[in-house]
Amino acid sequence: MAVDMELVKQLRKMTGAGVLDCKKALEKTGGDLDKAVEELRKMGIAKAEKKMSREAREGIIDAYIHPGAKLGVLVEVNCETDFVANTDEFKDLVHNIALQIAATGPLAVSREQISEEIVEKEKEIYMAQLEGSNKPPHIIEKIVEGKLEKFFQEAALLEQPFIKDPQKTVGDLVKEYIAKFGENIVIRRFARFRLGEE
Repeated sequence: MAVDMELVKQLRKMTGAGVLDCKKALEKTGGDLDKAVEELRKMGIAKAEKKMSREAREGIIDAYIHPGAKLGVLVEVNCETDFVANTDEFKDLVHNIALQIAATGPLAVSREQISEEIVEKEKEIYMAQLEGSNKPPHIIEKIVEGKLEKFFQEAALLEQPFIKDPQKTVGDLVKEYIAKFGENIVIRRFARFRLGEE
């Protein structure tokens, strides 16, 4: 199907995507602009997945101190180039991640970084809660798995619902920015301080 170049320009203006990507998306959706926008988002996330293996050594460290100065966060977020690191959009992303950490108190960036000791302790607690429930062992196992998933969604930063848009996770947010910048972005580490806490 031949695509009207005016439509391509319009889609490009709406999304900031490249001409070829806009053309492909419009061809795939039969010239439907709304569907083409959705298609570009899918393409962007797919490209972002590929970029996630690339090394990210540039970036910034952001600090957030909550009003009252009793809670503070330091976070390091990396990207591939200092050009991206210096953009206002990247700085906003990093600051939003610092706000997320302040608000939700995650234990680690990803579930893989949560110590096995903590995970085992959680399992023990869930098993103890179900003791005497007269449920078959395979059902108890499923319930414990479900509770563990919920635990990871609260404890792992990348799996938490984003506080400014709970329809997506922090991981989804990072992928959107990877697609937008065309560079890998990594939340490297963070520290959350609350006055009087060890």
